[in-house]
Amino acid sequence: PDADAIIVGAGPAGLACAAAMRERGLRVLILEKAATVASVWRGHYDRLHLHTDRGHSGLPGMPMPRGYPRYPSRAQVVEYLENYAAPFDLQPVFDCAMRTVRREGTNWHIDAGHRQFVAPVVVIATGWADFPHRPTWPGADDYRGRIMHSRDYRNPASCAGKRVLVVGFGNSGGEIALDLAEAGVDVTLAVRGPVQILPRELLGMPILTWAIAQTRLPARVADFINAPAIRLAVGSLKKLGLKTPAKGPRRMIEEDHRVPLLDVGTLARIRDGSIVVRGGIKRFTPDGVAFVGSPAEPFDDVILATGFRPDLRALLPDVGGVFDERGMPLATGQ
Repeated sequence: PDADAIIVGAGPAGLACAAAMRERGLRVLILEKAATVASVWRGHYDRLHLHTDRGHSGLPGMPMPRGYPRYPSRAQVVEYLENYAAPFDLQPVFDCAMRTVRREGTNWHIDAGHRQFVAPVVVIATGWADFPHRPTWPGADDYRGRIMHSRDYRNPASCAGKRVLVVGFGNSGGEIALDLAEAGVDVTLAVRGPVQILPRELLGMPILTWAIAQTRLPARVADFINAPAIRLAVGSLKKLGLKTPAKGPRRMIEEDHRVPLLDVGTLARIRDGSIVVRGGIKRFTPDGVAFVGSPAEPFDDVILATGFRPDLRALLPDVGGVFDERGMPLATGQ
């Protein structure tokens, strides 16, 4: 074998796994298809900050620098990941894109095109953001404006003077809409269904601190305890044209694997009218979009903040019974 373990991907998960294995004396080889570590993070939109606080966001063996703000920026995350590799002597093989992994006897054989690798253990740490989900709607082929995924959005400069529709009210959609609104862009949010929204901080503490403190509580109990404080912090969503799901945030995460939106200022912009809320998309027109429950409106650009759907079946073509119908692992480790 080339190593005791091969890790595919030099992002946060891949680097963390490699460091933990090296600490236990294993020979580790990291394969990265890009030319640098943290390649996905380098491509995120400019204003992105972590929604989790600095104290809970460091990787094993190396906390984030104290000089970073409570919620580090995208650039600071990249800097941190660059610096993380050195103390653990992590030296990824760059420009090495994995094609497939196949089991032969007690080892896994990785086909990386011009190179082949063998190891008894393989960790797939390819992340989420390389697999953008792009839904389709009637009339989209005839739309004359620009349709782009949130992965391709950088900053409001290219949208100046335009009417922009952001589709989806997850964390990316909420922050991109906020980014556009703060730059004076005419922005509308298409929100298809109920949304669960949490404040990024509650009573002065990061919301993640509360979640960690309540880990041992059943989801229903934690949601019941937290509901009054969250309602007070977030305010009425109904008045903003938004629907609240029947499940609380903990149940939504555990049962539906959906992460609530952590509000970083988007709701205030909806309240003051800088961001307009509409329902789900019914169809595209040549000049815009018609919504469920409201007529068509013109838009110059449409940004799909519709998430990511990794499908690992192509990487592991000979492995059966371990993926669901979308290509995600049946066993999540939770």
